[in-house]
Amino acid sequence: MKTVILTDSKYRSAISAARMFGRAGYHVVAVQTREDAPVKPPAFASRYVAEARGIRGAARDAEYPERLLSLAREYDRPVIFPVGVATLDVLSRNREMFEQCADFLVSPPDVLAALNDKEEMHRRAARLGLNVPKEYDGEQPDEFPVILKPHCGEKLGLKAADRYTIARDRSEYDRALKAMRQYDPSPVVQQVVTGDGGGVCLLMDKNSRLLDAFCHRRLREYPISGGPSTCCESVYDPQKINEAFRLLRAFRFVGLAMVEYKGDHILEVNPRVWGSFPLTALAHSSIAVRYAEAASGREVSYSPRCDYDVGVRMRFQINDTLAALSLYRHGQRDAARAALYDRFLIPDAFEDPDDPRPARAYLRSTLTRL
Repeated sequence: MKTVILTDSKYRSAISAARMFGRAGYHVVAVQTREDAPVKPPAFASRYVAEARGIRGAARDAEYPERLLSLAREYDRPVIFPVGVATLDVLSRNREMFEQCADFLVSPPDVLAALNDKEEMHRRAARLGLNVPKEYDGEQPDEFPVILKPHCGEKLGLKAADRYTIARDRSEYDRALKAMRQYDPSPVVQQVVTGDGGGVCLLMDKNSRLLDAFCHRRLREYPISGGPSTCCESVYDPQKINEAFRLLRAFRFVGLAMVEYKGDHILEVNPRVWGSFPLTALAHSSIAVRYAEAASGREVSYSPRCDYDVGVRMRFQINDTLAALSLYRHGQRDAARAALYDRFLIPDAFEDPDDPRPARAYLRSTLTRL
């Protein structure tokens, strides 16, 4: 039985990944650095986790690569599925060392850095003729509203709500620019675009060939001005899949990534496991399993036909409730009532009668953090 090492199990996406790999017949080893998790990760409670392992220290420790490597050597060429950014960076920077004993699909450090740099991604997309927001490169904006953000908020360790600021006029812009410069002396300034938010999620092999794709659209987010998704729905959009593939191929990307859209504009790329990843499990996508197969050297080919369920909706219970309350406070009462009513219509991301313990553990751990 092939082993999958599921790292950074404190993240909610690890719950869904454990279920997908376990149901596909893999021996799932869920791993978490002890200093990074104040409570036991909810994924550890899944019936599909064969082993729950703690690693001493934190994922940012200089010793972490060797500690993870030592664990990987205990198994026969396991597949490593990096859920968190820190482990993704470790595999990227120590590729040759880990390739001696394990399989994984991760881009080189320069590719990850380029995709995380919002300005560089914007330039590359524009050169490809893809639709991107207007950008003010060192110039004063001539129209409002605009959004200001650091080149890579993730690298700075910023929370999602702190990674951008919207300015609706000149005075707000001057204040926002001053505030954002504490993170980045020359932040990215872009036109605010409208339309439905969503993402195109791709899996690409070591030769940057497309192996699988999954699309979703956002129904709600928190903060409601443009935060992470709290409620979303699986869709299928061949045109956007093609655009996202052209963009990632231009960077010679390898692994899993989500290209984020607003309307028909590409906003940014998350070159890692994304926040709404649990929807892939609920929609019966095989993107995680194909990751393991391709990493192990098995032949995996892409089919342009949609192979997952479209119209599947999912919500993150606590965050979506916060979104509903925020909508109500901002005078959007019909939207707020609809969001609260969805509690009875749309399942929580982690509800699963076949594997109920992770949902309860996730609720406890979230309330503990709060």
